[in-house]
Amino acid sequence: MELISRRNMLSVAASGGLLTAAGASAQTALPQPERPGHGGTAPGPRNLERDRQNPDMLVPPSTDHGTLPNLRFSFSDAHMRLETGGWTRQVTARELGVSKDIAGVNMRLNAGGVRELHWHKAAEWAYMLYGTARITAVDTQGRNFVDDVGVGDLWYFPAGIPHSIQGLDPDGCEFLLVFDDGDFDEDDTFLITDWFKHTPSEVLAKNFGVSVSFFGHTPDPSERYIFPAPLPGPLPSDKIAGVTAVPQSFSHRMMAQQPVKTKSGTVRITDSSVFPVSTTIAAALVEVDPGGMRELHWHPNTNEWQYYIEGQARMGVFGASGQARTFDFQAGDVGYLPFAMGHYIENTGTSPMRFLEVFKSSTYADMSLHQWMALTPPELVEAHLNLGVEVMEALRKDKTPVVPA
Repeated sequence: MELISRRNMLSVAASGGLLTAAGASAQTALPQPERPGHGGTAPGPRNLERDRQNPDMLVPPSTDHGTLPNLRFSFSDAHMRLETGGWTRQVTARELGVSKDIAGVNMRLNAGGVRELHWHKAAEWAYMLYGTARITAVDTQGRNFVDDVGVGDLWYFPAGIPHSIQGLDPDGCEFLLVFDDGDFDEDDTFLITDWFKHTPSEVLAKNFGVSVSFFGHTPDPSERYIFPAPLPGPLPSDKIAGVTAVPQSFSHRMMAQQPVKTKSGTVRITDSSVFPVSTTIAAALVEVDPGGMRELHWHPNTNEWQYYIEGQARMGVFGASGQARTFDFQAGDVGYLPFAMGHYIENTGTSPMRFLEVFKSSTYADMSLHQWMALTPPELVEAHLNLGVEVMEALRKDKTPVVPA
């Protein structure tokens, strides 16, 4: 018998009821917050699109319990800042209150569009989502960095390091920025035009050793945050002759890494062991086939911030003391896992699901429930759970980060 997706059985008991084809169609048209013996219809004002996108919030699994905080926010609900060279939007602790240590920015630069020369107090980690970009930076020793990055590439600029980003042909770029401070605000960065506008012309003249007449003409910072500029030439043309390059690259080819492969997905882990300059951000790119699941696990070192790139998913979270909650995600959503909470992420769609796990840490670490049980004396595990011989013999001693349907 074919099981019906939770997205088509919103009013069925989370413990496993089925619908007829006609019933499934009706419930898809008008999902209700009910399951046998619990809940009721919702005749009042509703956002049906939201209800359909969040079936596990409308009809939580019967295993959900307690009052865990909201662990989900969508970039689609974030303010969009439109500029002459592209756009940007952010999800910080203001939007997702539980995320005190990490903030995210989603940015688009048109072809030639420049995120102006700037720096900030937080370190910046990035994942390229679309197109190509040229990035530049200079470190405290006067060593410079210039590189072109494409889909799946990363960059990392330590706190205080000045840098720029420019979209290239044919259609610019889009990327995710992650900052190691949940209170980061993209409106509170140190902009080169802003500094010029608020420094007396005679001070600028003295600093640069030229006539004061050259100053006082800087465009307003509001015109330069993300602005159009001529496309740069080939990468070698932007190399500064006679200048030493940074000893550790600020960019990394994540997709060139050999992934951990399982029957139903892959995982690529990038931390300071393979991307040495990235000392405050570690990440994993997880790909899960339809029906597959990121196994039950937790992270023993820090909180987890997530970004969903493709597909749809649900995440079940165990918060101890009888606390549990389930969330649904689509592309463009942000998820968050407080430190050490057990969880799974399941592909609930019909196409591959991809997401990023991001951590404020120099190293990536996780604990597998399955492996823990397999490496614990079986009599002790059986005494706790009464699972039976078949389950005990199926336990794997090696991690399987993505398990099959």
